[in-house]
Amino acid sequence: MKTQLHVQGISQYDSSIHANFQASACGPVTAFVLLNYLLPNANPFQPNDLYRKLGGTRIGLFTYRFIRNMRKILGPNWQIEKCSLHTALQELKNGRPVALKFDKYFSLQWNKKSTFAYHWVPLIGYEIEDDELVLVIHDNGGRNRESKIRKVPYSPNASILTFIQVTPLAAL
Repeated sequence: MKTQLHVQGISQYDSSIHANFQASACGPVTAFVLLNYLLPNANPFQPNDLYRKLGGTRIGLFTYRFIRNMRKILGPNWQIEKCSLHTALQELKNGRPVALKFDKYFSLQWNKKSTFAYHWVPLIGYEIEDDELVLVIHDNGGRNRESKIRKVPYSPNASILTFIQVTPLAAL
């Protein structure tokens, strides 16, 4: 079984993103990618705007700020909250990407081996390979590298993952 949305990613190191923001722009870039997908041709925000509006910092974007400030930006017709893996997979089946945060520092798992230590990415799909869940993400790029689609095993990362659904409550 495989589900994958056709989402256009962007590198957090894209030249359009302020140089002082780039190293910690993964959260705002994730929000930008989700909004571009959910509001095609109607997203009024750019990553630099979202960095400021979401409350980005040099050490990243805290989950509570992502949720609180996305609610302010999008208003009451949207459900923006932490969700379970089950809900995240259902969101993907319903055609909506999910914000995914890897965070071994604030989950107090410093020595945990994981795909990323601290990073926000758009979760755009999943599949089952050899009876194991594999998450499909856009990785938000790197210096001199565009964002690309990657597969990430769920099990070794499970304890440091946070899923955030961004769901319209009414038809857009």
